[in-house]
Amino acid sequence: MKKLLRYSALLMMLSPALSHADTEMRFSWWGGNQRHEATRATIDQYKVQHPTVTIKAEPSGWDGYLSRVSTQLAGSTEPDVMQINWNWLELFSKNGEGFYDLNKLSQYIDLSQFTDQGKNLVTRGGKLNGIPIALTARLMYYNANVWQQAGLEYPQTWDDILKAGPVFKSKLGDEYYPFFLGAVDTSILTFLNSYMVQKYNIAMIDEEKKQFNYTPEQWLEFFGLYKKLVDNHVIPSMKYFTAFGKANAWEIRPWLEGKLGGTYIWTTEGTYADSLKAPSQLVLGPYPMLPGAKDSGLFFKPSQIFSIGNNTKNPEEAAKFINYMLNDPAGIKTMGLQRGIPLSKIAVATLEKEGILKSGDIQAQSLEQVNKLSGDVKVSSYFENQKLLSVFLDYLQQYDYGKLSIEDVATGFPKAGERVLKRII
Repeated sequence: MKKLLRYSALLMMLSPALSHADTEMRFSWWGGNQRHEATRATIDQYKVQHPTVTIKAEPSGWDGYLSRVSTQLAGSTEPDVMQINWNWLELFSKNGEGFYDLNKLSQYIDLSQFTDQGKNLVTRGGKLNGIPIALTARLMYYNANVWQQAGLEYPQTWDDILKAGPVFKSKLGDEYYPFFLGAVDTSILTFLNSYMVQKYNIAMIDEEKKQFNYTPEQWLEFFGLYKKLVDNHVIPSMKYFTAFGKANAWEIRPWLEGKLGGTYIWTTEGTYADSLKAPSQLVLGPYPMLPGAKDSGLFFKPSQIFSIGNNTKNPEEAAKFINYMLNDPAGIKTMGLQRGIPLSKIAVATLEKEGILKSGDIQAQSLEQVNKLSGDVKVSSYFENQKLLSVFLDYLQQYDYGKLSIEDVATGFPKAGERVLKRII
């Protein structure tokens, strides 16, 4: 009997099939077809190198992804690895307990490849809730052709911006504007906030006190800047976009015809450039600054995050897979730029060496500008909270339709906004 037991133990040691149980993991993400193809190819590569690991791919589009993840997290059935949006951390992990603390997996993920700034953005309660795949920010992009027609250099200061509107109107006509701010997203809010940070060097939102930091006079200045931009024909009002229904801004005729001279968009957004036809060309412009400003007020954030579920049975294997996608040259090359320019230092070096990322590319130029402009004033993820954003846009829309004065907006929104902050923080 003893001989049989020793023989069985020897077989277990010699047979990989018996000594190593297969690891099964799930990986969910959102994106378009190109991202899906690149991610699936990366998974297949990983399986070849790690034959005992099975990864079930769960790709989807953007619509419905948050709802699905919410249901999974509530039921403790979330994937082992999942792509998460930055502001969702406030929904699922305010105290840092919602996802696996990746600080505990530093022997499997080379965290030194990522900046402290990037890691701090996804740290809650001292716990690293994910890996920021890439950083993105809202910058100024201009249609070079229409600005040449107007005979203007791209604005360097806020005064330059205000002066550009009348020139566009007189030289090109009423239908031409220097640029536009989106009517249904965070662009107006974050653009005005940038000016206030530059002037006062304070954050709009105090997350600890669940309130705003501005005085009544500062609120009037904040909304007054929007009024100046509209009155000086720098940007079209929110009312302007209602004529185009639910069409995306890059699909409307004024943009396609070059009558909107630029836009304030994410560095990872490629649809605006792709929709323009020659001789129109979208180029990166300077970021408007106030003289003597200590902080640009740039709104930057992780474009996406890779997080590990708290209920995973294989945290080490999940961490190894994330490290392969973000820090291993093979995974880096296959993934390419499908999630933007990576934050990982070795990923950037690898993509540059392979010629996938070139210094003259608009994406590379954008990342360089972001690195120069990123400041110390805290960037709040609550800017992207849909409840707060909805209240903000509603007040501006009432102003554009003549239902409220700018003074009404400057007193009404802070009160309504703080009620939302106290609920959501």
